[in-house]
Formats: sequence, C-alpha cells, structure tokens
Amino acid sequence: MKALVDGKKCTVCGVCSDVCPFGAITVGETSVEISDECTLCGMCVDTCEFGAISLPEVGAGPAADLADYNGVWVFAEWRDGTVHKVSYELLGAGRQLADKRGVELAAVLLGHGLGEALSSELIAYGADVVYLVDHPQLARFTNEAYADVLVDLIHKKRPEILLAGATSIGRSFIPRVAASVRTGLTADCTELDISEEGLLLQTRPAFGGNVMATIVCPNSRPQMATVRPKVMRPVRQPEHPGRSEVIEVSDGIFQNRVEVLEVIPEQDQTAKLTEADIIVSGGRGLGKAENFVLLEELAQLVKGAVGASRGAVEEGWIAPSHQVGQTGRTVAPTLYMAVGLSGAIQHVVGMQGSKIIVAVNKDREAPVFDVASCGVVADLFEFIPAFIRKIKQERE
Repeated sequence: MKALVDGKKCTVCGVCSDVCPFGAITVGETSVEISDECTLCGMCVDTCEFGAISLPEVGAGPAADLADYNGVWVFAEWRDGTVHKVSYELLGAGRQLADKRGVELAAVLLGHGLGEALSSELIAYGADVVYLVDHPQLARFTNEAYADVLVDLIHKKRPEILLAGATSIGRSFIPRVAASVRTGLTADCTELDISEEGLLLQTRPAFGGNVMATIVCPNSRPQMATVRPKVMRPVRQPEHPGRSEVIEVSDGIFQNRVEVLEVIPEQDQTAKLTEADIIVSGGRGLGKAENFVLLEELAQLVKGAVGASRGAVEEGWIAPSHQVGQTGRTVAPTLYMAVGLSGAIQHVVGMQGSKIIVAVNKDREAPVFDVASCGVVADLFEFIPAFIRKIKQERE
C-alpha cells in the first residue's frame, strides 16, 4: 500500500517530494507518482497545503462484526510437560482485563499428553475456562502447526483480546497468527488496561525506552499483544472455579513443511536469565571474553545466572543468550549486579524491574548509578575477586 494522490487537487508543486524521507515521490511535469518505497509515514500528507495526498485506510473491518467478539484469551505456553511461568503472569493481567470487560478469561493450551493437573493450575491462576488441544502434531513446537490451530480456534470462538508471552515461541508464531486473522499486534508490552470505550490499551517502550507509547486496535479483532516475562504479577487463587473444554481438531489442519528432528537442551545453566533470582551481568568494562570467568564464578557461588550488555555480546565475549536489554531478555530478579556496565537506556529497560540493583563501576558518573539501589565505585578486577573470597570465607 502507498499514499494516494488526488490529481484534481495536486498542483505539482514538489513540496511532497522534498519532505519524503524515503525518496518514494517523483514529480513530473503534470503529475506526482508515488512508488512502492512508500511506508505510509504521512509526512507528505501533513505537508501538502492543498489536501491532495491521503493515506489509504488500513486494518478497517466492518464495525458490526466487532460485537461478535467476546472474552479475553491467554496463550498458555507449554514446553515438555510444563507451562511457562509467563503464562501465569499473563493470567494475572488477563484476570483484571476480563473483570473490567465483564467477560470470561480463557487459557489456550496446545500440546500432546496434556494432563488435568495443567488445567487445574491454570484455573488456580485465574482462568475461567481452559481450552485444551491435545494432538501428536503439537508435541513439538512448529510455527505452522501452532499458528494454524490457534487461528482455527479464533475463527470458531472469536475472542476480543489475545495475550501471549514475548518468549522465543511467542515471538516466533504470534505475528503469524495476527497476520492470518488480519488484526494488529503490539509486541513487548509493559502495561495493559481497558479504556472507557472498552478498547485494550497496550503500552510499550518506544524510541529506545525514552517514550512509553500506548497503542489501540479499534477496527479489528482480536486485539493482540505480547508481554515480556516477569513484567506482570501472577496471582494464585486455589479456590477459583473454572472448567476445561477439550477442543478436537482434524488432521487436515496440519500441513507442516517443517519437521522437528531433535531438541537439544541448553547446556549452559548460567544463561537461564528469566528463571534466575540472582543475575550477575558484565559489560565492556570487563575488557575481554576471558574476564567473564570472574562473573561465572560469582554466579555459581550464589546460584545465579550470568548476563551481559549488548556491547559485550557484539564483541563476541559471550553468547547472545546472555544478553539483557531492549534487544535481549527482560529480567526482574531479586538481585541484579551490573559489573562494568555503563547503564545505557537500552540495557536499563531490560533490568529496571529488578528488586535490588547493585552497580560496580570505577566511573562514579556512570548512568547505571542512577538506577542502582547500591553503588560500588571500584575497579571490578579488585572488587569482584575480593567479593568472591569473602563469600567463600563466610561459608567455611
């Protein structure tokens, strides 16, 4: 899609071409042409004083259909017999949204060999109903299988809101679902609410975390959002009533072009950032890859995980699975130690939810001290070894 030009109003003044940041507008002698490079940014529309340029309507569906959608859904991510913790966190947020809308909260569980215990636990965390889809084709995650089943369920049940975790699985197939049902998707939300008009208010960081943008999807359903782990708070209510509903799907729905041959579990236990209560993170201040051994030793002593800044990952000092920040993992441990980290906003966005933040940096003006609960101005190569020795002495 691209911007539209009204030839009757256009004076071929050329101002629109001058302001287009993508070079998508060509001005001829008698007309203006817009190429496929157009991103619908709207700068030409705002600039044209003759009102000759407009943007096409996108995502608009028949308003009468919106009333057919009802209920809040949470995709309950299932891996090898267990439900991911983010699903329980989303049920806590979904419960609040459903109560404000006066509708049911449903958990959607896809997998194979699903037990009644999983449904009971999802109900305890707030679900009014659990939709179970148990099929051998869902034993291992693939984009096509999971997306096709979820799209089929959406067409049958018509939820007004669908939430999922911004995990590797959620990031992989939820955009495919949104595209298939022709609706919008807001990724990496940090806050969810319901407006006075009943719309889902989806708030997420923008422009490097400097701005919090609130997004709505007024013309299509379901309203879809993904939320990073450890952003929402789970609430367990063992007496909460609920029910399970088994959904049968035909074999014909599965048209997989991908087959999972083997799943190799991650061997590096210090990379399990989202599950750790203690994280020790390092940045460019460590100087080289070999110095991450210090942080690994400290993390093992305190039964924690090792994190890293984007800079350290880009230098090749540590694997990307350790990266914390806007382009890495969002974490919220009880204790977060930032060692040799300057505290760039992109990193802070990913860890500012930590209960206690301890910063170790020799530069007392480092931005990381602005978010730290406790700051240590010291050479990390002196402080960390001394800290490790002290821990060992206390345990003797």
